[in-house]
Amino acid sequence: MKRRIARTGPSLARLKDAASSPLMRTLRAVLSALLVFMAWSASFVFYRSPDRVQVAVGEPSPRDIKAPRELTYVSEVKTQEARLQAAARVPEVYVGPDLQIAADQTRALQALLDQLTSLRRDSYTAQEQKLSLARDLIGDMLPESLLPEMLALTDAQWEDVVAESLQVLSLTMRDEIRSSNVADARRRLGRLITRVLTDTQYQVVVGLAGGLVTANTLYDAEQTLANREAARQAVEPVRWTIREGESVLREGEIVSELAYEKLAALSLLDLGRRWQDVIGYVLLSATLVVVLSVYVVKAQPLLLHRPRRQMLFVLILIVSGVLVRLVVPGHALMPYLFPSAAFAMLITILLDGNLAVMTSGILALLVGLSAGGSAEVALYALVGSIIGSLATRKVDYLGAFVRAAVYVMLVNVATILAFHLHRQVYDAVGLAQLIGVAGLNGILSASLAFVGFSVIGRLFGITTSLQLLELARPTHPLFRQLLMDAPGTYHHSIVVSNMSERAAEAVGADALLARVASYYHDIGKIARPCFYAENQSDGVNPHDQLDPKTSAEIIIAHVQDGINLAHKYRLPDRIIDAIPEHHGTTLVTYFYRRASQDESENGVDQNDYRYPGPRPQTKESAILMLADSIEAIARAKRPATQGEMERIIRQVINDRLVSGQLDECDLTLKDLDAIRVAFGSVLQGIFHPRIEYPEGVAGKPASAKTSD
Repeated sequence: MKRRIARTGPSLARLKDAASSPLMRTLRAVLSALLVFMAWSASFVFYRSPDRVQVAVGEPSPRDIKAPRELTYVSEVKTQEARLQAAARVPEVYVGPDLQIAADQTRALQALLDQLTSLRRDSYTAQEQKLSLARDLIGDMLPESLLPEMLALTDAQWEDVVAESLQVLSLTMRDEIRSSNVADARRRLGRLITRVLTDTQYQVVVGLAGGLVTANTLYDAEQTLANREAARQAVEPVRWTIREGESVLREGEIVSELAYEKLAALSLLDLGRRWQDVIGYVLLSATLVVVLSVYVVKAQPLLLHRPRRQMLFVLILIVSGVLVRLVVPGHALMPYLFPSAAFAMLITILLDGNLAVMTSGILALLVGLSAGGSAEVALYALVGSIIGSLATRKVDYLGAFVRAAVYVMLVNVATILAFHLHRQVYDAVGLAQLIGVAGLNGILSASLAFVGFSVIGRLFGITTSLQLLELARPTHPLFRQLLMDAPGTYHHSIVVSNMSERAAEAVGADALLARVASYYHDIGKIARPCFYAENQSDGVNPHDQLDPKTSAEIIIAHVQDGINLAHKYRLPDRIIDAIPEHHGTTLVTYFYRRASQDESENGVDQNDYRYPGPRPQTKESAILMLADSIEAIARAKRPATQGEMERIIRQVINDRLVSGQLDECDLTLKDLDAIRVAFGSVLQGIFHPRIEYPEGVAGKPASAKTSD
C-alpha cells in the first residue's frame, strides 16, 4: 500500500514576503533614520557638560577651572592690547616751523620797541604818566619794578636792547616750537644774547623777546590719527596658546576679559540654550543622517532587506553618538580614550567593512566636534577607526583582535606624535600621558569589539566567523549525527563543501560560510536517510513502493526537517537560510517525470513536485545550489574525461541560470565562469581516471607464487 507524507510548514518565501515588501523596507528605513536623527539631536541639544561654567567679566569665579586640553587660538583681547600699544608708540604729527608766524612775531616786537622808544623820547610827558603808558604797552612781559630802570637806560644802552631783542626773537622763532615747549624756548633766550649787557638790559631783552615767543609748529590731528590707525592695522592677530592643565581661573578670582575669552575658546562657557545653537545642532544631525542614509540606499541596499541587521546598525549609531556626547566634552584625555575603533570593528565584523569606513568618518566628526572642534581629535578617531576596520575584515581566530589592538595602538601613537612633535615647545609629561592613553585605546577598542562580537551577533542572529569555526568542527553533535545516520549524505556534504569553499574564494564570497553551510545543507535527510540514493547500500529503494507524488513529498520534506533540526541545535540564521535556498524553487525532476508518464501531462500539478524556495538570496547559497546539483550528477554519471565533467558543470549552471534560480542573488556572469573553473578543479581531483590493477595482491601479478 502506498503511503502519503504531508508536507509540513508554510513556504519560507511566503513568510518573508510581507517583511520584504518595498513598502515595509521604506518604512523601516525612514523609521531608522528618524530614530538616529532624534537621538543625535537630543544628545547635542539637551546635554550640558558639567565642566561648563557661567561667569561674567568683573565677577568672581565660582570654582577653579583648568584647561582640559592644549589649544592655540587667535586672541582678540591680546590683539587689541597689541594694537593699542602700537598706536601709542606713534608720535604726534606737527607741521612747521611756520616762517610766517616768526615774521609776524618779529614785526610785533618791532612795533612794541618803536612805541617804547617814542615814549622814552617824549619830554613833555611826566614820569608817572610814562610809567603808566609803558605798563599798558608791555603788560606782564616785565615786572613793574623794572619799568623805571628801563626808562632810565641811556640811548646807547636802549639801542643795544632793541637790536638784541629783535635778534634773539628772530633766532628763537626759526626753531621748531610746539605749544608744549614754549616755556623751554623762552628759557633758552638768554643763551642767544651776544652783546655785553647790564643786568637791566638783560632782563628787558629776555622779557620783551620772551613775551612774543609763541608756537610756530602746529599739531596735525588728522595725520596723527591716520598714522596710529595704520600702526594698529599693521599688527598681526595674536595667537595665544593655552597649555593643558593650565589654570584659567581660581575660585574667587575676578574674571578678566582674557580669562573669559579663554573659557570661550575652550568651549567651557555655559551660555545656555540659544535658538541658534538648537537649529545648528538639528541641522548638523539631519545632514549626517541624510548623508549616511543615502550611502546605505545606494551602496548597501541589502542592509534594508535584513531587518535585524538594520536594527543592529541603528543601535550602534545611537549608542556611539550618545556616548560621544556624554563622555568626550570637557575632558582632556577622554577624547583620546574614547573607543571609536570598537564601533568600526563591530560594524565590519557583523555588517560590512565599507559601511564601517563610512560610519567611522561620521563618528570621527562627532568626536572632533564634541572635543571643542579639535581637528587633531577628529583625525585621531578617524585613522584609528579605519585601521581597526581593516584589521578585522577577516576574523577567523581570536588572535585577529590582538592584531587589531596592536595596529590601532600604533596609528594612535603616530597621530599624536605627528601633531605634537613639530611644536617648538611641548609638555613632555602631557605627551607621555597621551601616548599611554592612545595605547590603552587600542586595547579597550579591541576588547569591546570582541565582547560585542561574541554577544551581539547571537542576540541579533548574525552569523559570526567564530560561530562558523565552531560549527565546522567534526565533533559537533549535529554533524556527527549526520555521519552516523546518513553517511552517504555526510560524504556528499564534504565534497560539496570543498567545491563551495573553492568557488567562494574565486568570487570573493565568504568561503567559511560557504563551507559550513555545505556541511549542514542536507541535515534534514537524517529523519529518513534510506529514502535518499546516497544512503542506500543494500540495493533496496523504498520509493519503489510509493507513488511519485508521495516520494516527491518525502524528498521535499527534508528541507523543512532540516530547518527544524537547525533551530533545535540553534544554528545561525545564515546557515538556516541556506537549507531551503540551496534548492530554490526547482523541481524534483525524477518523480515529476515518473508522474507524467503514469498520468496525462495535464493531470500533474508541478507545484506538488517543486521545492518551496526561496531562491538563493546570497552568493554563498547560490554557490551551494550549483555545487550540490553538480556533485550529485557527477557522482551518478561518473564522467571519465575532463570534457564530460566540463559539460556537466556547464549544463547545470546554464539550467539554473535560464530557469531564474540565480535571479535574486548578486552573482555576475563573470562570477559564474570563475565558479565553473573552481568546480572543475575540485571534481577533477575526485573523479579522475584511475589505473586498473590486476587481480591479486596490489603490486604483484595474479600468477605470482609466494614462498613461505
